[in-house]
Amino acid sequence: MSSMFGKPRAGGERLPQSPLAECNVAILGCRGAGKSALTVKFLTKRFISEYDPNLEDTYASEELVDQQPVLLKVMDTADQDGPGNCERYLHWASAFLVVYSIDDRKSFEGCQHYLEVLALHVRGCQRRCPVLLLGNKLDMEQYRQVPTAEGMSLASRFGCLFYEVSACQDFARVQHVFYEAVREVRHQAEQSLPVRPLFITEERPCPPVATPVTLPTRHGLASCTFNTLSTVNYKEIPSVAQAKLVTVKSSRAQSKRKAPTLTLLKGFKIF
Repeated sequence: MSSMFGKPRAGGERLPQSPLAECNVAILGCRGAGKSALTVKFLTKRFISEYDPNLEDTYASEELVDQQPVLLKVMDTADQDGPGNCERYLHWASAFLVVYSIDDRKSFEGCQHYLEVLALHVRGCQRRCPVLLLGNKLDMEQYRQVPTAEGMSLASRFGCLFYEVSACQDFARVQHVFYEAVREVRHQAEQSLPVRPLFITEERPCPPVATPVTLPTRHGLASCTFNTLSTVNYKEIPSVAQAKLVTVKSSRAQSKRKAPTLTLLKGFKIF
């Protein structure tokens, strides 16, 4: 089941022949890491403190990332005991957020299992899927059990990006992480495009009769002749201009009248 939070942005109507690009992000991690809180924070700018840990759903939101619209779909997973029955999101997602709580070392150790599963998946399907390691609950710094250096080391080991955020406090940082996932997916898509040739050849017309050219004899060496047939002219194709990525702020509705509501997230308490 898929639900839509909010309304399309003003001026964001799409033509039927130009469908909106999609980006599927799956949020993985042990129970209690704050996956649902991160999802709701990103989609509504609100924080939830009570939720059903067995609730799993997929949500969608139209976003504007670097002045390019994208339909961002987020799957809030609800694995019970680690990465089991993970086929449902491995072949669906184009990017993964692996979340742990900085005040819970067990959740951090569980992240390693998710990263190992993702590494095997990428190796088997030969498809590059961006992975971001996320340390959540930065507001619980006084109870920290996982140092930042350990999180960075684990991310470096698996070649993924690393961030620490707080679903309770900072919406801008949470939004930045989701947008970075979109940017990584776009970057991988650009790298998979076929490479354009750097040069093309243009043959000039050959003369109807070969023109013999005789080289003079020097120092007793025999003379030789060769025929001039045609020449090949190489022209360089101009390189494709690289667009600059410019980070822009989201234009979500700020007023209470237009604020999206969580009608399908039963059991959530919104603050």
